[in-house]
Amino acid sequence: MNKERPTDTESGKLVNLKGSCICGNIEYKITGFARNIINCFCKQCRKTSGHYIAATRVSKNNLKLNKKSTLIWFESSPDVFRGFCNQCGSSLFWENNKSNEISIMAGTLDLPTGLKTIKNIFEDSASDYCKIPSIKI
Repeated sequence: MNKERPTDTESGKLVNLKGSCICGNIEYKITGFARNIINCFCKQCRKTSGHYIAATRVSKNNLKLNKKSTLIWFESSPDVFRGFCNQCGSSLFWENNKSNEISIMAGTLDLPTGLKTIKNIFEDSASDYCKIPSIKI
């Protein structure tokens, strides 16, 4: 098992997880270290998800795409790409091309994940209707 840790890891665990989009045309596997979940309330994550993003992060070496025929990448800012399915619209990945890490949307992981939510970021950008979840570690 590849135990390479992402450089921004605050906490996490060794995992062997699978995930997919809604329609199943994109399937992936994570083998190795995965960061625990961080909730992001930034404007781009709000617009991408319709609310906020909950994501883990792994080394790109720890992610294997088993099926990817409908995977499309959108450059949301310079060198930053969001991966989604062009059939069902599922948002799956966030990638900075200058990094060896990739974020994976937690809701696309098959259960059980064994991961836990550890932090909220960009809370000041949350919508006015949003109640920010409290994090208990």
